[in-house]
Amino acid sequence: MTEEPRLSARELIERLEPALSRARRIRAVTALLTGLSGTVFMAALWGGEPGPLPGRTQVMFALLTAVCLAWAGYGGWLLMRRVPLFAADRVIAAWIALAASLVTTAALAVLAVRRGTGLVPVLAAGGLFVAAALVLAVRAHARRAALLRRARELARTHPSPPRTHTSED
Repeated sequence: MTEEPRLSARELIERLEPALSRARRIRAVTALLTGLSGTVFMAALWGGEPGPLPGRTQVMFALLTAVCLAWAGYGGWLLMRRVPLFAADRVIAAWIALAASLVTTAALAVLAVRRGTGLVPVLAAGGLFVAAALVLAVRAHARRAALLRRARELARTHPSPPRTHTSED
């Protein structure tokens, strides 16, 4: 009678999904390439101006470049990780989206107030983006919590065997 070795919850999960799925790899590459191309585009626009830009314009260029770099960093991190960590990738992406939509909406609202143009359309459009990002963040946190709860259940039902240290001296 052969007995299967007992695996810890982490080892069991790693066996189930040893690498990123094709869809996640595509999303990671898309985030990386989109972030890099956005960064290059923003840098080309910013650096290609013939004269000095107003301070507000430079701040907006810097913010948009930072958002692009965040997405590129996220895509690169996900590709290098190669293994999803209990939906942490979704949580990070949702927070990037939420931060970007909040900052962009706030900056555009300040600009609309300073110019005396319509604040309502800016807040309506920005509010839609913020709401969508918030829904994604809540869903990502819920998914992560469910996966962590399942991992704890697996750890309780399949405890890892005690490890003994053997020396090859």
